[in-house]
Amino acid sequence: MDEFIIHGGKPLRGTIPIMGMKNAATPLIAASLLSSEPCVLSNIPAISDVARMCELVATLGASVEWLSRTSVRITAKAVVSELGENEAVRKLRSSILLVGPLLARTGHIETSYPGGDAIGSRPLDVHINAFHDLGVRGDGDGKLLSLDARQAPATATVVLDEFSVTATENILMYAAGRDGSTVIYGAAVEPHVLELVKVLNLMGAHVTSPEAHLFVIEGLKKLGGFSHTIIPDQIEIGTFAIAGAVTGGEVSLAPVIPQHLSLVLAKLAKVGVTAEMTTDSMLRISGDPAAYRAVRKIQVLPYPGFPTDLAPVWAVLATEAHGDTLIHDPLYENRFGYVPELVKLGAKAILHDPHRVTFTGPTNLTGGLLTGFDIRAGATLIVAGLAAKGETVIRGVEHIDRGYAKLEERLAAVGADIERRRV
Repeated sequence: MDEFIIHGGKPLRGTIPIMGMKNAATPLIAASLLSSEPCVLSNIPAISDVARMCELVATLGASVEWLSRTSVRITAKAVVSELGENEAVRKLRSSILLVGPLLARTGHIETSYPGGDAIGSRPLDVHINAFHDLGVRGDGDGKLLSLDARQAPATATVVLDEFSVTATENILMYAAGRDGSTVIYGAAVEPHVLELVKVLNLMGAHVTSPEAHLFVIEGLKKLGGFSHTIIPDQIEIGTFAIAGAVTGGEVSLAPVIPQHLSLVLAKLAKVGVTAEMTTDSMLRISGDPAAYRAVRKIQVLPYPGFPTDLAPVWAVLATEAHGDTLIHDPLYENRFGYVPELVKLGAKAILHDPHRVTFTGPTNLTGGLLTGFDIRAGATLIVAGLAAKGETVIRGVEHIDRGYAKLEERLAAVGADIERRRV
């Protein structure tokens, strides 16, 4: 087991390279199962969640060949679809993304329920109801999910119960890999969903979006392979931007697609952080924490709203800004597990209910012993440790490794006093 030791209070200065998007990589790995031809992914983040997803598709019969540390070729000439009780599935929330392509490829699937971060109840009802709307039979009992699409009609329409990213991706892959026409209403439109659409079209499907939150898919049973470079991770970008801001440093981040972070960049400007694109793909962040002013409210919403994965790290910025910041995340009832950890460092926080917390700043954070319980909470505690005076020790590093590659190395390269220690 590892832990991070941080001696904070040092401004970050320099350029931080941004890795490929975690939430784009896992559905694209799953999409490779739709074809018997080679599928090549570049700029793939070297994180444990991606490694586990590749191990899972290999378990299903695919050939997985690493061309480099960030490039992989997957060839699924034949696949099986009965995983049964599977510990790897239970540890990885993204494993739910295997359902759509396996249903399209084989007509049926039996698998364990997925696991993942303990940030709240994330039932599969949206997925199961959507597949039922498309004529897929079967159900889940909380332990095993068993679905059969062999009698499903070729033409169908689904209205999703909510703007679920993974449900949208599952239905997109299922619809793209079967002969027929499918319409999805209430679809999520996050950047990584649109990346999946791009790749499905490269494979030979015809996916269009005539209006917002609507996809029309003309599928094809025999899809081809693809070669695709994954887009930069906007959650990493936001995390490093806030790290630069709370330490009073000046960091450049590249590559960046600013449209993916329009609202976040606007909120940073309102706080008083300077966030400017210096080239087509490089973002420069600078600011003086003593001059920061709190934004009244951070409201988590589906894209293009404020992303749920950046709300926790924004809490650290809220501790440095003058005034009150209400963070409202209606998506997950356990998202605020990081709040007591920030309070240990001196943060002033009022937890109103499982979905709302108010931070009052500015606060002189001081180091302490912290534990991260999920990917984004872990990154939040690292940013807090960088801002705090003195030594901070962070446990639960395995969660951070699921979503951030070489995090301590990239931070150390711009002046952070951070090291990984085996305990």
